[in-house]
Amino acid sequence: QVQLVESGGGLVQPGGSLRLSCAASGITFRLYDMSWYRQTPGKQRELVAGLTSGGSTRYDGSVKGRFTISRDNAKNTVYLQMSSLKPEDTAVYYCNAKTNIRNFWGQGTQVTVSS
Repeated sequence: QVQLVESGGGLVQPGGSLRLSCAASGITFRLYDMSWYRQTPGKQRELVAGLTSGGSTRYDGSVKGRFTISRDNAKNTVYLQMSSLKPEDTAVYYCNAKTNIRNFWGQGTQVTVSS
């Protein structure tokens, strides 16, 4: 059974930092491209950051320079380090694991940026 379990969300003040984690099980983690998406009510889920199995990264322009995606293949975990957080970063953040033929999602973790 495949599981992606996100953690690390919460309430943070503007300018603060959070680190999200996504622990994977049931997949050969090192073969998967891993990504973080986010979604707010009434809007489509959007890509925040991606990290391929080969180590290539990509970021949405709104988070470039503030967020960093990384992975630890030994721990089957992908991280999203978020800094200089803004109220507009408030969303449910989802972990995604993908290959050419398989695609899995976590349950999401809420991030709220507010004073």
